[in-house]
Amino acid sequence: MTFEGLGRFGVWREFNGVSPEDAKALEESGYGTLWLGSSPPADLSAVEPLLAATESITVGTSIVNIWSAPAKEVAESFHRIEARFPGRFLLGIGAGHPEHTGEYRKPYDALVEYLDELDAAGVPAERRAVAALGPRVLKLAADRSAGALPFFVPAAHSAQARATVGQDALLAPAHTVVLSDDVAQAHSVAGWVIDFYGGLTNYASNLRRLGFTDAELADSQGRVFDAVIAHGTPEQVAAQVATHLDAGANHVALRALGDDYVSVLRTLAPVLNSRG
Repeated sequence: MTFEGLGRFGVWREFNGVSPEDAKALEESGYGTLWLGSSPPADLSAVEPLLAATESITVGTSIVNIWSAPAKEVAESFHRIEARFPGRFLLGIGAGHPEHTGEYRKPYDALVEYLDELDAAGVPAERRAVAALGPRVLKLAADRSAGALPFFVPAAHSAQARATVGQDALLAPAHTVVLSDDVAQAHSVAGWVIDFYGGLTNYASNLRRLGFTDAELADSQGRVFDAVIAHGTPEQVAAQVATHLDAGANHVALRALGDDYVSVLRTLAPVLNSRG
């Protein structure tokens, strides 16, 4: 798998929120990768129906949670998928959040152990990626995998992350989008994203490193919103998403909110594709 095979733009969606029909429609719209989030279980049973319904789109996990999905089982699932759909699956792993994991311990050490297990089970480093925000885990992602999968980050993070991971590593952030040029409506649709993710230690710490204040993190309609939620016309949304590419990312995964997310992404696709 090459980074070019991921395409410049992909789609992030909860693993249980995308159908084979959705996957086909997104592939036909020109998206290169479909990322499955919200901690898919170790059997990765959501992956194969999406690959079977499509011809070329890559499916990745963003991410498998190392606390709930044992590495041995995940490796077995990887090899099963690879045998059936060679080269079309990328395994993304991550340590999640202390607020959601009772057994949480030092995430760096746990990630190293998990990657060691994947090595022992024959999962190639270039076919996996790691959720990473801070410098230490970003460096680990570059050293032990294809690269990093940041989430809930502005383009400023992509610039810093590229400097950390070097020029050869994958950098594929996810960015939430709301297709509305009514600012009040955009706040209504996506304000909860700031409240929820901004309340998680890992994300809040990362934004503080980028210069955001606690008061800004507490404001679901302020500077943080504008930095991590692309909103406006299709042209405005595409322009904001593309700032990650300008900052050094290889690929951006769009997270379109709502049940009719495919329609939003279809509308955005021609504008994104015109950016080359």
